[in-house]
Amino acid sequence: MTASAPLAIHTDVVRPEWIDYNGHMNVAFYVLAFDYATDAFFNHLGIGEEYKNKYNFSTFTLEGHITYDREVLEGDPLAFKTYLLDYDTKRIHYFHEMYHATEGYLAATNELMTIHIDMGARRSAPFAPEMVERLEAMMQQHKHLPRPEKAGRTIGIRRKAG
Repeated sequence: MTASAPLAIHTDVVRPEWIDYNGHMNVAFYVLAFDYATDAFFNHLGIGEEYKNKYNFSTFTLEGHITYDREVLEGDPLAFKTYLLDYDTKRIHYFHEMYHATEGYLAATNELMTIHIDMGARRSAPFAPEMVERLEAMMQQHKHLPRPEKAGRTIGIRRKAG
């Protein structure tokens, strides 16, 4: 498994059905676009749909956060960067950045925590040792990257003192 760090393995385009009455991509479709980026990430790791069908293990999302930084419009090309932030024997903490692929601006971010699931028991289960090795190899590539600025954010209204 060789790839750049951060991973740049997914692109997309803003589809007509993703546009809302404001003329830009609707918030719900950011989740879908990021989910497609997650599919690419998990396929890269070897834990995508093929893995689920072969071994009856999958992943479920435990928590997710999205920032909407700048609008994208119908037909805009999208490029995603994915960072592995952390992992343990059952969980993966990762972060996506969505960019306008030709203009280069950051459109949105998505931070996620996912857990490995035994689909037969529908309960969490540890990754196989080979998967832990893959995650560790990727972590070695990603741990030296600057932490994405928007990772670990909390939501709230910031008020000026006084």
